[in-house]
Amino acid sequence: MDELDRRYEDLKSHIAGYGSVAVAFSSGVDSTLVLWAAHEALGESAVAYTATSSIYPPYETTEAREFCEERGIPHVMLPVDPLALAGYADNPTDRCYRCKRMIFTGLIERAHADGLAQVVDGTNADDVGVWRPGMRALEELDVASPLKEVGMGKDEIRAISKRLGLPTWDKPSFSCLMTRFAYGEHVDARKLDMVGKAELLLLDEGFHQLRVRYHEGDIARIELNPKEFAHMFEDGRNLRVESALRKLGFAFVTLDLGGYATGKMNADEEQRLLSEKGDGSAGEAE
Repeated sequence: MDELDRRYEDLKSHIAGYGSVAVAFSSGVDSTLVLWAAHEALGESAVAYTATSSIYPPYETTEAREFCEERGIPHVMLPVDPLALAGYADNPTDRCYRCKRMIFTGLIERAHADGLAQVVDGTNADDVGVWRPGMRALEELDVASPLKEVGMGKDEIRAISKRLGLPTWDKPSFSCLMTRFAYGEHVDARKLDMVGKAELLLLDEGFHQLRVRYHEGDIARIELNPKEFAHMFEDGRNLRVESALRKLGFAFVTLDLGGYATGKMNADEEQRLLSEKGDGSAGEAE
């Protein structure tokens, strides 16, 4: 048994110690490994729970459902509506805390009603000390984070996922669609739908790591890995993308020459709050 195998066995053993688990499953790299390890360790005593909402990219929900269906993993879809929270639609700086608190409160209630002992999520060791306000809600609600608890970071997660043949091993990071809007920008279902469909269109065009940031006046700012810039201008793709995004409702479509970066939309505000807090608990990098 080599080191990666040993580390995966440690993760399964750690999860087995809970007895039964409800896995908060987004279909991302981290939660997929947690779910698969829980499934192997606990069988039907491990159930996936996926929150569905207009704030989540629709392709993420589809991938979560298909992953569970193909592997026979019990799966529960939980409809949620964070936009109904007072003030949330105005995109406040504590949006992630409010959202996580609401979603995981509901998940815990459902999981306990289903007879499951512990709710777990995909927070990993690399998330400690960075811009993740949602982690405060998880701590308050006693949500367990197996990857963090065994000290497993993103590189190791990807390496183990690749060895296991999980389809997410090289999946780019995604986040809720609220991160596409600046703090204080009022967000509604129309804007979320525009952004979600725009990103799906870019994925269908062959792009990988991307964001479509929304700016006041229905302006789309596309962030791509700079290595994919050339792809945008092949075979008239830029004109095709512009036309398609205009049909979605965007008045202007731009390409960010700085390229993709997590948390870019709110970087200045994040740094201000981090300097005030000093503990990385104020906001969300995505």
